[in-house]
Amino acid sequence: LLGSSDPLASASQSAGIVDLPTPQAIEPQAIVQQAVAPSRMQMPQGNPLLLSHTLQELLARDTVQVELIPEKKGLFLKHVEYEVSSQRFKSSVYRRYNDFVVFQEMLLHKFPYRMVPALPPKRMLGADREFIEARRRALKRFVNLVARHPLFSEDVVLKLFLSFSGSDVQNKLKESAQCVGDEFMNCKLATRAKDFLPADIQAQFAISRELIRNIYNSFHKLRDRAERIASRAIDNAADLLIFGKELSAIGSDTTPLPSWAALNSSTWGSLKQALKGLSVEFALLADKAAQQGKQEENDVVEKLNLFLDLLQSYKDLCERHEKGVLHKHQRALHKYSLMKRQMMSAAAQNREPESVEQLESRIVEQENAIQTMELRNYFSLYCLHQETQLIHVYLPLTSHILRAFVNSQIQGHKEMSKVWNDLRPKLSCLFAGPHSALTPPCSPPEDGLCPH
Repeated sequence: LLGSSDPLASASQSAGIVDLPTPQAIEPQAIVQQAVAPSRMQMPQGNPLLLSHTLQELLARDTVQVELIPEKKGLFLKHVEYEVSSQRFKSSVYRRYNDFVVFQEMLLHKFPYRMVPALPPKRMLGADREFIEARRRALKRFVNLVARHPLFSEDVVLKLFLSFSGSDVQNKLKESAQCVGDEFMNCKLATRAKDFLPADIQAQFAISRELIRNIYNSFHKLRDRAERIASRAIDNAADLLIFGKELSAIGSDTTPLPSWAALNSSTWGSLKQALKGLSVEFALLADKAAQQGKQEENDVVEKLNLFLDLLQSYKDLCERHEKGVLHKHQRALHKYSLMKRQMMSAAAQNREPESVEQLESRIVEQENAIQTMELRNYFSLYCLHQETQLIHVYLPLTSHILRAFVNSQIQGHKEMSKVWNDLRPKLSCLFAGPHSALTPPCSPPEDGLCPH
């Protein structure tokens, strides 16, 4: 196959498969070809394997908003509906979760060797607000990753999903993929993918997979910590608000002062009035803390989730390559070897010519199947090489995330510091010295102990 007299041997060597029938001896010419392979595989300018996109170019392709529509429709089974708006197509359409499912299925049908992001899970019963909001965010990340992918962004399936306003969008999506093969069948370079691949593509694939697995694990931990930081800011906001309300409750207390404490009635009245006024500042502090938490959820946690979704789609693609194309290739080679043995056995036993011819015909069909699978295997590696480059194009997103995190912390602390400083002078009203002169408390000594 592809210049070899034995399809089994040729396919085994090219696909990097180890547990196959007995390998054949390597000819001296093959050794020379292996020696010159590295120089032959130096990437020339204009190599279609290489991507030239930048992160800014990808982000500028489109920004898609996915917003929840409050109304629920349906007589028996109520469902959630989303408004999907695209800047690029200047469109706004309504979509259900099942529309997203069909959209993803069509992408996988047309681009099985590309990073198609996963969808969030569908939860039929007991979907609370928190789950619905988390799914909305996940759907937004999904459609933005698709809309910014170099190939998906130019496909008719994406345009239909983002701009078709009819009620039968699922049928339209399926019709667009009917009688249309996958990327391998439509790409002019598919049968020549091997010519553009590095000689050590299998080793590069293994190294890249391990690297991206490590990156995924690290960013997963970063995301978890960022979630906790944002959550603490929101919890802090709730605590500050309750703290202020309790101060206000003390100031609003109408319980009469007992007669034996009448001498200090002016102190208690002044204190209540001052405490009641402080609740406004604490409410403002709570608002600032909540704003910081929400901003970090949107600008830090969501961007980390976006990058994690992309990395997960790469991991899923690697599994599809190994369990799909490569596994089918191995099975086809095994089936071919069994047919060869049957052919040899039939020839040795002098079977009827018709049965031998049928076996020969089956062997030819299997050879063609192996050839197609071998070409698909190389094309899958070709696409994997490009998708790996795409992951690295997205790596500078890290600086965007860190910048958003640092800016949020600076702005949040700056705004809250101003409120705290504005609050400090009002504390002087809380304490009355001798002769009803209001004086603030003295600062405690450095050791924290009172001199009295």
